[in-house]
Amino acid sequence: MTDMVQKRGFLFSLAMKIQRISEFQHKFSFLSSVENFDAYYVRFLESDLGKIYTAIPWSDLVRYFDLKESSKGTKMSFSPQGRIALMFLKHYACCSDKRLIEQLNSNIDYQFFCDLHLGFDRITNYKIVSQIRCELSASLDIDVLQKCLYVHWSDYIENPNQVTVDATCYDSELRYPSNQKLLWEAVHWMYKQLRKNAKVVGVKMIRSKYLKWKLRYHGFSKMRRKSKSKRKSLTRALLLLLKKFIDFEAHLRKKYNLQASVQYYRRVATIKKVYSQQEYHFRTGNKIKDRIVSIAKDYLRPIVRGKEIKPVEFGAKVNKLQIDGISFIEHLSFHAFNEGTRLQATIYKAQDLTHRKTKIIGADAIYATNKNRNFVTKHKIKTDFKRKGRPPKDYKQEKKLKSLITKERATRLEGSFGKEKEYYHLKKIKAKTKLTETLWIFFGIHTANALEIGRRIYKKQQIAA
Repeated sequence: MTDMVQKRGFLFSLAMKIQRISEFQHKFSFLSSVENFDAYYVRFLESDLGKIYTAIPWSDLVRYFDLKESSKGTKMSFSPQGRIALMFLKHYACCSDKRLIEQLNSNIDYQFFCDLHLGFDRITNYKIVSQIRCELSASLDIDVLQKCLYVHWSDYIENPNQVTVDATCYDSELRYPSNQKLLWEAVHWMYKQLRKNAKVVGVKMIRSKYLKWKLRYHGFSKMRRKSKSKRKSLTRALLLLLKKFIDFEAHLRKKYNLQASVQYYRRVATIKKVYSQQEYHFRTGNKIKDRIVSIAKDYLRPIVRGKEIKPVEFGAKVNKLQIDGISFIEHLSFHAFNEGTRLQATIYKAQDLTHRKTKIIGADAIYATNKNRNFVTKHKIKTDFKRKGRPPKDYKQEKKLKSLITKERATRLEGSFGKEKEYYHLKKIKAKTKLTETLWIFFGIHTANALEIGRRIYKKQQIAA
């Protein structure tokens, strides 16, 4: 009975520490003194975000990204460290750029993380996140930065000679690219640009049936069942219309010597390639090699994965290695590649990071080619590949080791794919260029790593205390 009374008294005392702001009778200010500031900072370091903060080698990253304070013009709100921190925070908060800045304005922990104290000021420029993303993406070197991170984290990574490897695809935000959608996007963009160009040079816009086919396309897009004849007639009309616009654009550029941005010429070149691919496919029925799936993201290609729910994916394919639950990018490409050919490169990458000889590697069946089997046998590397031929007498112990390797790969490595996509903003990548999309993936993966390392650092400190 006395124990229960003591527990209730303890819980009541804890509850009394939390008070409603409306019940205070005096005015107060957060961070009103240095003492309060220190208390908030200690609380921040104990949070998950604080653990990420302690796990990141900020000075090394600033040096490798070559970020400096500009001596000319208006001083930027974010310091070099704060710019890198904002990218980590983006994936920790898992929200849009606008929402991220809104939360940064009101969250003191976020301000600590970004080396920023706003006080009563507010950041109103929501585009600053994308500006920083573009700045960092221009100087991103994945191999150099991953070596820097591993060196800083090496004391908290056990068994560096044991590696698991697998590949996944990080989807880009993209509507499903049917032929009709792709052609209509090209027609619509060309029509808008031609109207502007014709107005600039003072000539009449070329006559076309754009408005007619606009109505027909919208009607087609609302159909639940799109018959073959409907798709064929619409595709034919859009190809003819697009060819007419391409020819008129070339005529205006040649006759009036039009000057435009690099992005404009690149988009026109992409549309011309789309037209040639779609016209060839419509005329012959053959598959399109190196098919463009978006006029805005011309670097994306279809990646056939063979999954039941999603047989084709559109985004970056990443071959990823993992050491003691910490993931590193071995190879990233927006074109399809066979990850089974990347096993040797993965072993060399792991050894380059750890400076240790790899003794165990876990990989699924696609990596178990004869070439890879000969390589791991030659270098005495143990794997979980299914043995060929009759098993030896001492196969029980070997089978037990193989099952442990497979379990490690199937739980930690494959589990990290889902965790990164669901909780670190890699489910649908909303970056607009190839460089920024690569940067997005890099920070998403290493934000998850930093939290894991930060927790290990905190646990080690608690044991030592």
